[in-house]
Amino acid sequence: MSNLKTGLADRSDRVADAPSDNWVYRTLPRGAWPYAQLARWDRPIGWQLLLWPCWWAAALAPQAVAPSSVHLGLPSLWQLFLFLVGAIAMRGAGCTYNDLVDQKIDDMVARTRSRPLPSGRVSRSQAKMFLVAQALVGFLVLIQFNVFSVLLGIASLGVVAIYPFLKRFTDWPQLGLGFAFSWGALMGWAGYWGELAPAALLLYAGCILWTIGYDTIYAHQDKEDDALVGVRSTARLFGSRTKPALVLLYAATIGLFLAAFVMTGHGIGGGPAWPAYAGLAIGAAQMGWQIRTLDIDDPDQCLKLFKSNTLFGWIVFFGLIFSALWSLSFPVTAG
Repeated sequence: MSNLKTGLADRSDRVADAPSDNWVYRTLPRGAWPYAQLARWDRPIGWQLLLWPCWWAAALAPQAVAPSSVHLGLPSLWQLFLFLVGAIAMRGAGCTYNDLVDQKIDDMVARTRSRPLPSGRVSRSQAKMFLVAQALVGFLVLIQFNVFSVLLGIASLGVVAIYPFLKRFTDWPQLGLGFAFSWGALMGWAGYWGELAPAALLLYAGCILWTIGYDTIYAHQDKEDDALVGVRSTARLFGSRTKPALVLLYAATIGLFLAAFVMTGHGIGGGPAWPAYAGLAIGAAQMGWQIRTLDIDDPDQCLKLFKSNTLFGWIVFFGLIFSALWSLSFPVTAG
């Protein structure tokens, strides 16, 4: 009987859509669990998807130079680390803020009512203090960059603040998420150059469409509950036309990434070598697999396909890294 009670207690302390064997529950004291859940540490896919635009831009920016220049063409390991810490901190802060805004809605949706705020395991004042602590970590990371990047990072807060309210009055909250989650494409470039360029803007636009695509897949998990409580989304908007919509979104993503790679070499010399373009081709195939596999009425599969987008992130990133290594090895023929 005692084991049964323990098991029930364990389940009551966890979130319905988070893996029960996550490191959070194996490592952290029970009192820290609600805060880890607010920050979504038990679901790392979120900060991974926030990180990829940062790392892509950080890997692309150094290749906007002639191979014979003093630049190595490889991203700064220090900046990659800063983006990693910043992505974890700011994704956690963003999720905590969203939960504060959406507490009443979350209490009406089966998948989210077990979250710390609607379940009562954390008070609003505690959540606000935790939000401030995470934002402070993000700010300490931000000020390690140049002044332009700091101002650019601060500007992103406006987009983040508006996003949770979009699902109340527009069918395109995923577009708002795209603006927020893709901001790293601008930060990664600005962190290297101290300014923006057309290539960075093209990469940013591609990341926005990518975000709309994968978050549409994710939103299909909640479409029935969303319809009941009046929450709007591209999943509800596209409905049975989701696959054709994803074809357009993902094809445009690859097209914009391709344009960003090409523009990186314009007017400066250099630009990515063939491995970067090969990475895009493999990434496009991975996107095609997502679309072919998708069953919008299977929530478990939707979650699996949504999470597979971090594989797409690795593919594009390694394409850019191998491009830089190729340019260093063969500087005459690179580009």
